[in-house]
Amino acid sequence: MQPQADPFIVPKCHDDIKILYQDEHLLLINKPTGLLSLSGKHPLNKDSVHFRLVQDFPTATLVHRLDFGTSGIMLVALNKAINAQLTKQFQVRTVSKRYTAVLHGHLADEQGTIEFPIAKDKPNFPLQKICFETGKLAQTNYQVMERCQGPATTKVSFMPVSGRTHQLRIHSREIGHPILGCDLYASDEAFFMADRLMLHATTLTFDHPITGERVEGLCPCPF
Repeated sequence: MQPQADPFIVPKCHDDIKILYQDEHLLLINKPTGLLSLSGKHPLNKDSVHFRLVQDFPTATLVHRLDFGTSGIMLVALNKAINAQLTKQFQVRTVSKRYTAVLHGHLADEQGTIEFPIAKDKPNFPLQKICFETGKLAQTNYQVMERCQGPATTKVSFMPVSGRTHQLRIHSREIGHPILGCDLYASDEAFFMADRLMLHATTLTFDHPITGERVEGLCPCPF
């Protein structure tokens, strides 16, 4: 784990949120890396996806979150009723998500499933830990997209079945291939191989809460 400042102050994010889709009920947005999903308790951590969106969409509420280092697609509700319907879809796991990540080293298999239960590591907040006694079940499917040399890295597509905090980051570390640029779970070598967390939410598929139509939101990976 890289040293964390106390209190942790997020560096200013100069990139804008991009709206990928908009109707009267919801938004699909592209969150830039280095931006909190929700404002932090410290006044210097006010800037966030939610803080920015309510300037133009006062009733906007987040249905889910992405880590501040993760970029990519997010679903935003524009009223409480829509939020409730979309939240239920996440709870019953009818929402499917796909992420793109760059991992340290070369994975041996072309595809597979990672299953390690995840629990809060309370003495070491904000870390999570693998715990077979108190951890919640967590499952991540992966598919290798590309293997690169000099240095050895693997680009993968992650399809998480569950949605635990830091799931993709800690599952990657647990199989010996941490995500490049990860400040919490990567080795020093893997951390310094990228100037950002190399994790991007690429697709998000859900049922539109009004029309019932299956919607697949796409946000191309920038790396």
